[in-house]
Amino acid sequence: MPWGRSGSAARQLLAGRGSGRAKPRDPSPTEMNVEPWASPQDQAAAEHTHAAHTPSSQDQEQHPDKLCLDSFWSEVETIRQGSGYTDVDGTRRDSRQSEEGEQEEQWLADAGLSTLISEDSEDVDKAVLLSTLTRTQAEAVQRRLDSYTLSLRKRNKPPPRDVRDIFHSPIAQTLLPESQDSEDLAQNSMASVAKTPLSVVTPEQQQRGAPKEEIFITDVAYCEQAVIFLKQAKLPQNNSHRRKEDGTLPRVICPQCRLGVTRIQDLSHTDMKKVRQLALIDMTALCDLLELEVKRHKTCKRKIPESVLFGVPLAALLENDQKLKPSTMTPLFLQALLSFLEKKGVDSEGILRVPGSQSRIKLLQQNLESNFYSGAVSWDEISPNDAAALLKKFIRELPSPLLTAEHLNTFSAVRDISELKQKLHMLNLLILLLPEPNRNTLKVLLEFLSKVVSREKKNRMNLWAVATIMAPNLFLHKAVPSRLTEGAEKGQAEKAADIMRLLIRYQDLLWTVPNFLMSQVRKLNENSNRRYQFYDRRIKNLLRKIHTDSRDKPDKNTSEPCRTVKIQVGDLVSSTMEVQVNVSSRASDLLAQFQRQFMSTPENGKGKLRRNGSITYPECAIYEVGGNIGEHCLDPDTHLLDLYNSNPGGEWVIKLKPNGSRGL
Repeated sequence: MPWGRSGSAARQLLAGRGSGRAKPRDPSPTEMNVEPWASPQDQAAAEHTHAAHTPSSQDQEQHPDKLCLDSFWSEVETIRQGSGYTDVDGTRRDSRQSEEGEQEEQWLADAGLSTLISEDSEDVDKAVLLSTLTRTQAEAVQRRLDSYTLSLRKRNKPPPRDVRDIFHSPIAQTLLPESQDSEDLAQNSMASVAKTPLSVVTPEQQQRGAPKEEIFITDVAYCEQAVIFLKQAKLPQNNSHRRKEDGTLPRVICPQCRLGVTRIQDLSHTDMKKVRQLALIDMTALCDLLELEVKRHKTCKRKIPESVLFGVPLAALLENDQKLKPSTMTPLFLQALLSFLEKKGVDSEGILRVPGSQSRIKLLQQNLESNFYSGAVSWDEISPNDAAALLKKFIRELPSPLLTAEHLNTFSAVRDISELKQKLHMLNLLILLLPEPNRNTLKVLLEFLSKVVSREKKNRMNLWAVATIMAPNLFLHKAVPSRLTEGAEKGQAEKAADIMRLLIRYQDLLWTVPNFLMSQVRKLNENSNRRYQFYDRRIKNLLRKIHTDSRDKPDKNTSEPCRTVKIQVGDLVSSTMEVQVNVSSRASDLLAQFQRQFMSTPENGKGKLRRNGSITYPECAIYEVGGNIGEHCLDPDTHLLDLYNSNPGGEWVIKLKPNGSRGL
């Protein structure tokens, strides 16, 4: 449950990995026999039994100060008073844990594996997705099936087939001739991960006290990396590579992939659905390894209030807004509110922390409900602190949590993971699992919070302060029961704020699709495209011959193949161009060639004139379409020869980018 304790065994296993070089720190509330972090009253009691310590500026960077924690509990009290948290029984009526076997059945459906428990499905259908999984991912699937089977036995129903039977069936072996090669490749990649140090700290950096750097590998499944890490954690000779978390956030380095970085908005909805299925399997396997027991909650349907802005389901609010502005991907009200705060609020001292006037906030909310869509709201008369309070109110009054009722518990459980990179692994997978409206809304919120932190010298709001104040608004919700109640279980404010801090600091990294998931999606599409060939051997052989003859399969040893690129730039250009691809060719080079060859000509030069006299043209991008991918917007640093070899059946198309990067 949110704010509860979980993963104690994992914490014990991962404890004590420090190299001994960590700087001295203040005793934690746990060491003073206080719940970390306890309420202000409990902290005061602990201070009588422990010597007081005046924190240095470095301490303030590494841990939230007392003012942050006081603000945290003020936020909690505000949420309780305004959201009906005193009605604990009502909260539990709104949310319930799934019945026995229901969670596993829903999990298999979300992971795209409901055919495993369906009696009328073919083995070939079951094997397609399973063929892309690593060994640890397949074991996680088997555990869910075993749990589901146990619940069926209690209800006297026939159990589903074993995953291993499907892997070993003749049709699956025929379908998956490349599975052994893929497993060997994965083993080689994992071996390279095992040799990679977990953090990079040069002697010069130690002397200067520079921030440490972490290597973030995305080529290997996160659960497989956890297997390696847990094995290394038991080896004392490897402790020199590890360090204890001291509260500071290191720079995270992601080794550059020759296929470039894939951001969430770069993939088609069809491919993103497959990414979400595979991400759920990998996240579940990772939770199993770290012994994080996470129960998903289902929220009951609520009566939608007679409101147009506050308390309206995010999807419904967005659907209404898209009637006015079809390209928008986040609520128009939230865009207007954040735009105002970026102009008038980011430099206000104590923004987000200093409460606004409750009477003014109530009147402002009524005014916005009545006049926002008519444009009759005068933003110049609004106080930044009142607007900031409305922002928090909008987030916490959503009928279901912004982080969703299904995954809020898992977000909360991340705080019990000791290793930073494993926290980021979990958060990356969780971001991928969020519905698109929630994910886009969370992104624009985090971008605003990052701007607040960047103006710390003026607004006196550092990363810890912003994270500590915003954490309750995202992690506490009346639709999901919480252990943050009066008594011994006072919650863990620092840990909750730490997750918020990671979301703000590493948001650019978390909104990317890891390379291993991209590889699995490509393999899944390839296997799906080959399914129809295996029902009749003679048809299969004929189709294979036709397929080979009709598609000019490239020779991977060819250094400079020629490729035809389609151009579909709206009404400006509709043509093709021939490009010679070599080992150094990048997507940015192809775009530059396109600009020179087409957009700069008089008949196509329909650009906008800037004040300095230069002309700016519509923003275009190269898309990889078809083959083993649906549609993929290429990163400018993509090496085209590697892309050509990884997806020989795909086409390259130059198109206009969607307005506003799909609303983000």
